[in-house]
Parts: sequence; C-alpha cells; structure tokens
Amino acid sequence: MSFDEEWSTARATAAANVSMRLNHVPADPGGGTAGGDLEINQDHIGAIGSEAYKLHTRLLTDGKHAATATGEAAGALTKESFGSGAALQKVATMWESQVKTLVAACANISNGLNYSLSSHAKEEQQLHADFTTSAIDKYLK
Repeated sequence: MSFDEEWSTARATAAANVSMRLNHVPADPGGGTAGGDLEINQDHIGAIGSEAYKLHTRLLTDGKHAATATGEAAGALTKESFGSGAALQKVATMWESQVKTLVAACANISNGLNYSLSSHAKEEQQLHADFTTSAIDKYLK
C-alpha cells in the first residue's frame, strides 16, 4: 500500500469516527458563579505553589541527567566526522535552554503564589486591625 492510499484510508476512518463538533461555547458553561468570577482558596494556591516548587527542584537535577552522556556522544560523533554530532550538540543545547526556561517558570509560579498568600494574609490582618479600631465597629457591638 502506498503512502497516499494509506493516508486516504486514515483520513476516511477519522472522518467516519467524528460524531459531533462544537462551534460555540454554551451560554452558561458552569463551574463557577454566574458572573464568571474566579474563586480559589488559599489551600488550593498553597498546593499549586508546593507542586511548582517540587517540579522546580526535580527539574534542577532530572533535567540534566543526560547532559554529560549527550555531550560525550556529540563529541565522539563529531570527532569521527559524523554530521549528527553537531546536530546532537544542537539538540542538547536547545534542551538545556528549555529546561532552564521551565525551571525559571516553576520558580516564578512558586514564588508568585507564596508572595500572593503572604501579601493577602498581611492585608487581611491590616483590614481586621483597621476595622476593630474604627467607629463602625463600636456601632456593630
């Protein structure tokens, strides 16, 4: 079977298995308030920040575990005049760059969420302190 015949068969099979396609979003997709406000509690934020930190920590080591072997393989291939040596080194350099970007993103997420939790807690304390010393509090008692 040629590629064109196989491709035609695959396209026909895929088209036959499609039963429904959405071209719009329902008026009320659910999952939240009618106003579409985002609600999240501090436990959720803490859990997300914790997972981002764990991923950050693992990526620092696991993202580099093949760096030495890859560099040696690229060097050996290049030494033997194989063009794949330079290509392998390029892949390794790109991988390292992408791991660094991902590590930085995880750190930003973790640090940002930790800052948000801390900042929110301080604001809540300040509001509570301001409210308990205000004239409104005296009228509510």
